[in-house]
Amino acid sequence: MSSPHFTFRLERVRSLRERAEDRAKEEYAASLAHRMEGVAMLRAAAEHRDRARAEARPAGDAALSGTDLLASQAWLERLELARQSAELELDRRDAEVDARHTALVNAARDRHALERLAEKRRAEHALETGRREAYELDELAAAGHRRRMS
Repeated sequence: MSSPHFTFRLERVRSLRERAEDRAKEEYAASLAHRMEGVAMLRAAAEHRDRARAEARPAGDAALSGTDLLASQAWLERLELARQSAELELDRRDAEVDARHTALVNAARDRHALERLAEKRRAEHALETGRREAYELDELAAAGHRRRMS
């Protein structure tokens, strides 16, 4: 009474989905790290702008020419543009993180669905094997009973 081993016919697909989920996890982690770099870049740009603003304020007794004031203003505007650019880059990175998270959730859902199907098939196989073994045992018992009765 040997029963056949359970084989899940979609095992290759399940394995591929598991690898896809692992790849999605790695891509999500990389996008999170990339986003953190963007946060640091934005923070550095804002600090640089703030330092330049503080340094651009003339002391009470300092006299600046119009050219110096225009140059200082142009420099502050350039630093503000750099900060805005860093902010836009961070927004782009946030969108990338969201997209990677969505891909990870979908990959995990797909893999989990196949694993549930495999478990269901495994349980059906175990139930059918148990039924078959019980039937064979009943047949053996009936045959033994018939031999004793004859």
